[in-house]
Amino acid sequence: MTTTRRLPAVERRAAVLEEACNVFSRMSYRGATTAEIARAAGISEPILYRHFGSKRDLYLACLDETWQRFRRDAEQAMAEDPSSCLGHIHDRYMASKERVRLVDLWIQALTVATEDAVIADALREQIREVHDFFADVIRKGQAAGVVMADRDPVAEAWIFVGGGMLATVDNRLGGLVGDDLKRVRRERRRWMFGEEA
Repeated sequence: MTTTRRLPAVERRAAVLEEACNVFSRMSYRGATTAEIARAAGISEPILYRHFGSKRDLYLACLDETWQRFRRDAEQAMAEDPSSCLGHIHDRYMASKERVRLVDLWIQALTVATEDAVIADALREQIREVHDFFADVIRKGQAAGVVMADRDPVAEAWIFVGGGMLATVDNRLGGLVGDDLKRVRRERRRWMFGEEA
């Protein structure tokens, strides 16, 4: 007789969250159902609702979890290679095929943000937090002499966030921008770090 080990509540919640992030990223906020998420997590819908009060609560938890993972990865990338902080962060983000990308969930959230003020507020707050994080990364790079001192960290952080969105759109559409992304990155490196072409 085979017995299945019952996960503690914290582990079960984390497993549900992981599956929900995958389902939301693959489908959409509207298209994904809690029944499908529960099935993917190997639990019943009532169990799912014990951990998350609503589909919206689950989605907001996915946004938060994905940002926290990205932030940890970004901090690790900076620790490994402070001289190429933004490029290294971008490379790790785009190489993370096994994980849901933060901007994928932003794109999903945009489709419902005009109708759901709670999601719109959460998305606005998170994008601002991500921006502020990267503005701080740029300031630290300037203090370390890595980033050109006369670059505006606030403006450059918005450009970096916008670049992440463009790269995600390119990835979702199978190469919309193509090799131009390499050109954009090369020119951004020249601008930010003063590197020669």
